[in-house]
Amino acid sequence: MNVFELSFKALMCGDINEKIERVDQIQLLKNTQGLNFQASYPIQPVEFPGRPSKPNLVRFQSIPQRNKTDLGMIKTIHAICHIEFNAVNLALDAIYRFREMPDQFYQDWIQVAFEESKHFQLLNNHLIELGYQYGDFDAHNGLWKMTHETDYDVLARMALVPRVLEARGLDATPKIQKRFKDAHFDKMVSLLDIIFNDEIGHVKIGNFWFHYLCKARQIDPIEAFDGFIKKHIGEQLRGPFNLEARKLANFNQDELNYLEAL
Repeated sequence: MNVFELSFKALMCGDINEKIERVDQIQLLKNTQGLNFQASYPIQPVEFPGRPSKPNLVRFQSIPQRNKTDLGMIKTIHAICHIEFNAVNLALDAIYRFREMPDQFYQDWIQVAFEESKHFQLLNNHLIELGYQYGDFDAHNGLWKMTHETDYDVLARMALVPRVLEARGLDATPKIQKRFKDAHFDKMVSLLDIIFNDEIGHVKIGNFWFHYLCKARQIDPIEAFDGFIKKHIGEQLRGPFNLEARKLANFNQDELNYLEAL
């Protein structure tokens, strides 16, 4: 089976249940050696991946700050659920878009897509238990926006999506867990433990392929990363950073020193 065609069809699928089924199929084919990683398939820009009609997407600045009421905490769960849905699409896009990479690259991102899909289902099921569901509140498109902006180079993608945007989850999760614990949303604390541990692995995958590509192109990783930060993010990249979690995700000391200097 053509891994690029399957990934593109999953990426562009707007029905949530069908998208999940397609990701599960790709994962199964990966595990049974049923995928062709050398196939040809046209590459095109994807400004908007497949998604349901809800949630309504608004500018980040238009989303009011979520308070510590029960509804505020439920809106926070919804926001995290939306991040996980977007993360499925960004993993699928990485598989579909970037060609002539080692087979392991595609296998890694299939695993990421599969795990992000599981995270989405855990969170959406919990929303349903609370009387809500994915799509009930407005959301923003920041994670996909960066995915689209880095479609020109696999190195840019590896530098900024897993190592910056997904790594932000490692920085933020302990504080978010405390908020849920203080608000007596204990199940969310345990769900975030699952997600946090998996996300360390996802960021580690991004780190591996970023350094692999820097070595292949004979460029300095810090200089490359700094160039992409200045081009795409600028002064918006600020701490505090969860240095211990980033170490577990294989950020080296030079990279941690770079982040702390920001």
